[in-house]
This record gives sequence, structure tokens and C-alpha cells, in this order.
Amino acid sequence: MNSKFTMIVRILLGIILVVFGSNKFLHFIPMPPPSGSAGDFINTLGASGYIFPMLGVVEVCIGAMLLCKQWVPFGIILLAPISLNILLYHACFGVPGIWVAVLVLTLNIILIYKHWRLYAPLFN
Repeated sequence: MNSKFTMIVRILLGIILVVFGSNKFLHFIPMPPPSGSAGDFINTLGASGYIFPMLGVVEVCIGAMLLCKQWVPFGIILLAPISLNILLYHACFGVPGIWVAVLVLTLNIILIYKHWRLYAPLFN
């Protein structure tokens, strides 16, 4: 669990989450608005004024947990449905940038696998 590989995966995932999570409310990375049904979906979620800022805060908090090596097992389980939904959004709507979603989900799965002994009692 404390190998250099696991540390690299944890830090890389933490950096990705902090950068993209903070971008949800600071808007420092220009993101072209999606078109078609993907745009309709994002505009509907964005109209609430709640989802994206809250998701950004959650992603930054999980990223901080990973970078500070605090509550890592909790953070990666909390991230699992978020990373799966990011991937499904890109896959279902054909939005470019799916490689980032695949990377985040893959890194999350690696960390879940590395911490599996902590989750095994949940499935007994």
C-alpha cells in the first residue's frame, strides 16, 4: 500500500482532482461549451447553480485528502461514483476529453485495489 507506484498514483490523482475541481468555480482552464444533448444536459445542471460548485468543492477536498495522505481510503471510495459518472458522461454524449475520464477512473480503481483489504469486510 505504501509503494512508490501507489504514491505516484495517489499524488497524480490528487493533482488532477485539485486542478479540475477548482476549475469548476475559478474557471482558469477554458472549456468550450458542449453542443447538442450534452450541452442541454450541462446547461440544465449548471442552471441550478449548485451542482458544479459543490462538485468542485468535493473534488478539491478529495484531492487534498490524497495529496496530504489523510483519509485516503475514504476519499477514493467517495470518488468512485464521481469518476464513473464522468466517464459515462463522456462516453454517452461523445464529448471530447474522454482520456481524462479514463485516466481518473483507472487511477481510482488502482487505489481501490491497493486498499482492498480495508474494503473487504464490507462485502462479507
